[in-house]
Amino acid sequence: MAKQAPVVGSKNVTGEKYRGSAAKVYFTRKLDAAHLIKLYKLIDENIFGKVAIKLHTGEKHGPNILPREWVKEFQAQIPNSAIVECNTLYAGDRYTTEGHRETLKVNGWTFCPVDIMDEDDKVVNLPVHGGFHLKEVAMGAHLTDYDSLIVLTHFKGHAMGGFGGSMKNIGIGNASGHVGKAQVHGVDPNNVPDWTQWPDKEYFMELMCDSAKATCDYFGKHIVFINVMRRISVSCDCEGVAAAEPTMKDIGIAVSTDLLAVDQACADMIYAAHDSHDMKERIETRHGLRQLTAMAEAKLGNPQYELIEVE
Repeated sequence: MAKQAPVVGSKNVTGEKYRGSAAKVYFTRKLDAAHLIKLYKLIDENIFGKVAIKLHTGEKHGPNILPREWVKEFQAQIPNSAIVECNTLYAGDRYTTEGHRETLKVNGWTFCPVDIMDEDDKVVNLPVHGGFHLKEVAMGAHLTDYDSLIVLTHFKGHAMGGFGGSMKNIGIGNASGHVGKAQVHGVDPNNVPDWTQWPDKEYFMELMCDSAKATCDYFGKHIVFINVMRRISVSCDCEGVAAAEPTMKDIGIAVSTDLLAVDQACADMIYAAHDSHDMKERIETRHGLRQLTAMAEAKLGNPQYELIEVE
């Protein structure tokens, strides 16, 4: 019997029963633009107005980022939409707005508007209601220009988080580069140490959860989550050409209106895969499963889900 991620949650990937209510997670093994669009249309009921598509656009020439043509076809289906990003806390290709714009061109994100939400270093402070550690988070100021948010995520490993799913995409990604991301990483924005000295493990997962909660509370029901489990490296797309080559097979696409359910389902599918040793080691050595239990405690969704496979 397939093993489930050893955390709270549904065991439906293993075929076992759960008790109580369950969120709907739609899933396909087909990895292409047509199925990305097909699954999105199952969850888009509350997406309206000016739409932000939160995408990790990656460092220059990253080998594992989502295919540009898929995203181009997807974005073309969504009127009045733009890709949104923020600058980084680490000194890489996207640390400054100028460098970030150049990196967007190099990586081919030129087919639609890309809003660097903190491009002028302005922020909007969103409250964290009942957070673990934070009372508010400095987000890129343009975030509140949007009515709805689509979280389009490459689900993969992460050097500090263990894995990077939808929660990581908004928890880190919407925070402003030089203030909010310092808050989320638990460091002083005026004296940022080398990233290897940043706090990690449970504390970091809880900070990230606080930030994700601020975004989810702001958008309410006008937010959806898409995890693309393709080229599942142990490395994040922030590592660019230094990212490790994937050592496990692609899995598919999972979507939901429930943040916890979609990340839980993807973690469960990682644990159920026979070739996921490297990913499981990355998750567990970083204490990444705390992301899931933290979300459950923060009421950021239902850890029990019904996985609905779509052809």
